[in-house]
Amino acid sequence: MKEFVEFMAKHLVDDPDSVEVTEISGERTSVYELRVPKEELGRVIGHRGNIAKAMRVLLAAACAKQGKKRAVLEILEKKES
Repeated sequence: MKEFVEFMAKHLVDDPDSVEVTEISGERTSVYELRVPKEELGRVIGHRGNIAKAMRVLLAAACAKQGKKRAVLEILEKKES
């Protein structure tokens, strides 16, 4: 699923190499942290959060279809190096 989140996010931003996805797996839930630069947050979240909602729904549906546990997508600002 990590690759699926990366695929979706990389097609939304100007610099696909700036996208970072981390997967944190628990017993019942997997959390995916999507980190993008501050200037790209608007593109990933979308107007009124519509793109972020759609990404969360697609992730949940893909996990359910594969019989995996619950998935949570967190969209965060990438820290400057």
